[in-house]
Amino acid sequence: CNLVAAGVQGPRRQCSAVMSVARKPGRCLGLVGGLGPGATVHYYQELVAAHERQGRSLRILIAHADIERVYAAVNAKDFDGLARYFAGMIADMAAGGAEFAAIVAATAHICARELTALSRLPLINMLTEVRQAVDAQGLRRVGLLGTRFTIESRMFGCLEGIETIMPDGVRIERIHELYKEFVDGRGSDAKADELRKIAQEFVSREGAQSVLIAGTDLSDVFTDSNAGFPMIDCANVHIDAIVRRLLD
Repeated sequence: CNLVAAGVQGPRRQCSAVMSVARKPGRCLGLVGGLGPGATVHYYQELVAAHERQGRSLRILIAHADIERVYAAVNAKDFDGLARYFAGMIADMAAGGAEFAAIVAATAHICARELTALSRLPLINMLTEVRQAVDAQGLRRVGLLGTRFTIESRMFGCLEGIETIMPDGVRIERIHELYKEFVDGRGSDAKADELRKIAQEFVSREGAQSVLIAGTDLSDVFTDSNAGFPMIDCANVHIDAIVRRLLD
């Protein structure tokens, strides 16, 4: 591609040409990532693409959270400690110029209430955005795919007043195990098909109007075109909300 700016010669012409196509940057996002790396890449790619569609340039800082430390805190129900861990990362990103904060994982939002009180930046909360999406569709009964924590907590209380299918303990554990396989990079078509069958049973046997994909590492596995069941992708709902805040 040869960029030309009329009436400008040599290096000055090239500089002018580059400046003429520079995109206006959005506000700067501080993203807590690493939960796992695939989820972080998904957010990054989707945020870049959303900015480009609007002729804008993404500004982003990413902090890498230790997924094992996070899962240990979740298992121990140390939500205050987990919130402090995330708040420290957010403070560092605020010092670097971030204006909003977000976390790439659904399970990590287990401490959203505690983190909101500590965070130096406004937190773009997945739970709030997912509830708004459920209400906007008029849904009254849903299923969940994700970790055992998201399922057993009915996604940390954000679905209060919505009937949420609660599988038995064995099936919850199997969903959790399958999801972790994708987080750890060991997912396969056969494992995706097993999760798909579970989701389809939520709909056909248990009356779910939609299934919430409440695990970011499944966002590249199930889409509206290939899922075979009605779904809401919680990560993409969250990403859409982030883009709105950054480009307002």
